[in-house]
Amino acid sequence: MITKKINLFTDGSSLGNPGPGGYGIILEWVGKGYIKEFSSGYTRTTNNRMELLAVIVGLEALKKAPIEVVVYSDSKYVVDAVEKKWVFQWEKTGFKEKKNVDLWKRFLKVYRKHHVRFTWIKGHNQHPQNERCDALAVQAAKGDNLVPDLGFQAMESNRKDS
Repeated sequence: MITKKINLFTDGSSLGNPGPGGYGIILEWVGKGYIKEFSSGYTRTTNNRMELLAVIVGLEALKKAPIEVVVYSDSKYVVDAVEKKWVFQWEKTGFKEKKNVDLWKRFLKVYRKHHVRFTWIKGHNQHPQNERCDALAVQAAKGDNLVPDLGFQAMESNRKDS
């Protein structure tokens, strides 16, 4: 039985594509008035990776399962991949010739623990939580404590070796 409902607001940013990047997350427990924010920055990554990683980290932060989650994202890449069921087809074909396979596999693992639906919101359109997530993501991307995006480094290395 699902008793908790969460609104998960996410955004990703990359200063250059690729370049330094970050994500911002707001978790809101519906009806509880409890809000938690997260962000992290990476030395070299892409915007799509940060958009997807924001969703993953937000879902991974949920300690109990299953929880009903509505993800609000301005990323058509992420929202359409799930809502139009593309990612499930990619999974069936072994993610052949797809980017960000490491993150999509990680996403599917945590996605299946909860009851998740996605809502696309227009970015930079005065949506308060989206604007806050964007600010967190950009601040993280510009931060001093950037860590490597090991999945992106592996993708770049594989491309160079091909």
